[in-house]
Amino acid sequence: MRKCVYLMLFLTLFSKTKIYSQTIENAGDYMTQISSAQVEMDQKYMAYVSAAAHSRRARKVEKLRGQALESIDNARSKTMGLPKYKSDNSLRQASIDYIQFCYRIFNDDYSKIVNMEEIAEQSVDQMEVFLLLEEKTTEKLEEASSNLSKAEKDFAAKYSVTLVDSKNELFDKMTTAGYVNRYCDKLYILFFKCNWEDGQMFNALNSHKINDAEQARNSLISFADEGLTELKSDSLRDLKGNSGLANGCRQALEFYSRMAKNDIPKLTDFYLKQENFNKIKKSMDAKGSNRTKDDVNEYNKAVKEMNESVSSFNQLNQDLNKRRQETSQNWENSEKSFKDDLMPYYK
Repeated sequence: MRKCVYLMLFLTLFSKTKIYSQTIENAGDYMTQISSAQVEMDQKYMAYVSAAAHSRRARKVEKLRGQALESIDNARSKTMGLPKYKSDNSLRQASIDYIQFCYRIFNDDYSKIVNMEEIAEQSVDQMEVFLLLEEKTTEKLEEASSNLSKAEKDFAAKYSVTLVDSKNELFDKMTTAGYVNRYCDKLYILFFKCNWEDGQMFNALNSHKINDAEQARNSLISFADEGLTELKSDSLRDLKGNSGLANGCRQALEFYSRMAKNDIPKLTDFYLKQENFNKIKKSMDAKGSNRTKDDVNEYNKAVKEMNESVSSFNQLNQDLNKRRQETSQNWENSEKSFKDDLMPYYK
């Protein structure tokens, strides 16, 4: 059920512009050479983003990350091999700095993100830290891209080059991948909080830790109801008219809320009855031959109630386990279907 981790590598302005020289034609040609050095780098990265999104595990596509790193390194070599433009090194150096920054982010920061995948699922706090790391890393890439775009505009202005916006297919796909993943993240954390708390609650129940189970139950109710409220917002209701993931998330949260409010108290009540029965049995065993008729009647009544409770408990527990599995599977199916529909494929 892990969501796919991602980083959105923003294409520089080079890759989405057609360049026309007004007074110095070679300046436009020079800018085209600079931008061309990064084409393969952007293509390899998009292939990685696409594969990671559809596989839902970045670790499974580590080979593609290695290929992306190699292409970034190649882009750096190509750019460093280009000459200055009439002794002006500003655009060339800005491009080199950007590519080197991308390499560090992809090699170091993204490696941390991949390594955090398993750890992130161990608690809500760790998952939120994980998603924050992704967000901050993306922000750093956005800032680096913005700096390079400024360098390009300054260069174009200095040498009278007109930049005409003309987004290409690769740029469109990378932009789409960015906002699809951001949307999925927002819904995933709503589901994850409930799913994780559900696991904590049942672990506590299985260990007969009623107080811990009750705390988890209250947290689950809170997470589920808060999430259902958030899902009513326009920003989460759907994406590009596709409400599949939002519906899958809503169905999951509605189940967790109903279960925590209506079914779990029946399970905890059983454990309390079981605890009380064990006390009565222990008292009976301790009395031995000194048992009174009232003691025997009380014990027989407790045995009958316990036997009746066991049957109901087993049936409810079996039903809940089935519905919990169906809920998780339905979420995974919704996530896969949503990404298959909206997340660009790129090879």
